[in-house]
Amino acid sequence: MVDQRVAVVTGGAGAIGSAIVTALRASGHVTVVLDRSGDVVCDLASSLATQSAARQVLERYGRCDVLVHCAGYLDPMTLADLDLERWRNLMAVNVEAALWLAQAFVPGMVERGFGRIILISSDGQWMPPNETFLPYVVSKAALLGIVRTLAVSYGESGIAVTAVAPGHTDTPAARAVVAEGALDASIASQAIKRALIPEDTAHAVAFLASEGAEALTGQVLVTDGGSHMR
Repeated sequence: MVDQRVAVVTGGAGAIGSAIVTALRASGHVTVVLDRSGDVVCDLASSLATQSAARQVLERYGRCDVLVHCAGYLDPMTLADLDLERWRNLMAVNVEAALWLAQAFVPGMVERGFGRIILISSDGQWMPPNETFLPYVVSKAALLGIVRTLAVSYGESGIAVTAVAPGHTDTPAARAVVAEGALDASIASQAIKRALIPEDTAHAVAFLASEGAEALTGQVLVTDGGSHMR
């Protein structure tokens, strides 16, 4: 059991996730990484494994005050290539895991009168998407529906629910799946002419997890250097 606020970060072993973990630790949170390698090892594609991981967090740490769903799975498919098993696996990681974890942690947040749920979406919702990324784009749009619904449902209980939508962030995973020159093209579209880095998203998350973000709920912070003016 701990007295400090506890932040659970899915995908906390990745580039953006680990930056979020660092930022939350710096702001005084006890952080718990849920990932294939982390403080609580979990396969987020499995609802049973995800629910078990939530129970482990509560048994070990006693609470979750801040839930950050950063885990994201990218499996390129066009409409013609759509495969049901692959589609469901991607949706399980990107969308459903957030719901199972929220279901487990929200009751404690309600009881304490404080909670933050922060979902990592994408600025791809507002740009002409690459047809190859159909499932990924759909999953990231679905997160915004969760944000708005939970924000209305639990606002009276002191729980703020928000999203951060990063732009094309320079990470090893991004470099592995996008075409050569895509990063430069993204920078050219930005008002701020530099590569986006994981810390850009992490600092936004740390703010949303803070007391100072109490009046900010049901909203999306777009950390894309000004590619899209939302």
